[in-house]
Amino acid sequence: MARKRILAVDDETDILDLLRYNLKRENYDIITVETGEDCLDKAVSMSPDLILLDLMLPGIDGLTACRMLKENRKTKHIPVIMLTAKGEESDIVTGLELGADDYISKPFSSKVLLARIKTVLRRNESKEVNEDVVKCGNILLNSARRESTIDGKPVKLTYSEFEVLKLLASHPGWVYTRSQIVNEVKGDDYPVTERAIDVQIVGLRKKLGEYGTMIETVRGVGYRFRD
Repeated sequence: MARKRILAVDDETDILDLLRYNLKRENYDIITVETGEDCLDKAVSMSPDLILLDLMLPGIDGLTACRMLKENRKTKHIPVIMLTAKGEESDIVTGLELGADDYISKPFSSKVLLARIKTVLRRNESKEVNEDVVKCGNILLNSARRESTIDGKPVKLTYSEFEVLKLLASHPGWVYTRSQIVNEVKGDDYPVTERAIDVQIVGLRKKLGEYGTMIETVRGVGYRFRD
């Protein structure tokens, strides 16, 4: 099996050295650059399997680079994990809405980063999801029949609860902002506030019983289904 190629973008040489050391140990091919401009060039010319993208970059910053990557048909398929400093919640939300797949805050544990990388790569390899049936653990959702079961027993969900749960369960580990959930479930023009999503989540957790903890709150960002 060909080794996965990862493009790491950071203007701190010690961070790049750390990433290079740990990723090579895990048998990844690692390319490192220090600017957003070089990130865009390498992404097009080398088509990496994943990009680790620092947000605080000279010149083209990380958020702008992320947007440009997702707008380019040659690079939009490449998963992006953002590297962020503490307290950049608004930037995290923006990055996720631009199409980033995940984020990790500095300083980070190498073990956690490697786990996130494996998860995103695995998820990217199996993006083809059966849109009619979603199965995550003991939770089964059938869109065609509008049926939901837990441990084989039917659970009555409202239309909105069903759609929210289907979205989250279809992509375990993915972080969704409230506005993303609204847009994905109801469309951009649906007249509902983001706060209404919190109400839906509370209702879902109650109906899921012991599995309610599978829906995790990502503070300051949104929600995700436990991977």
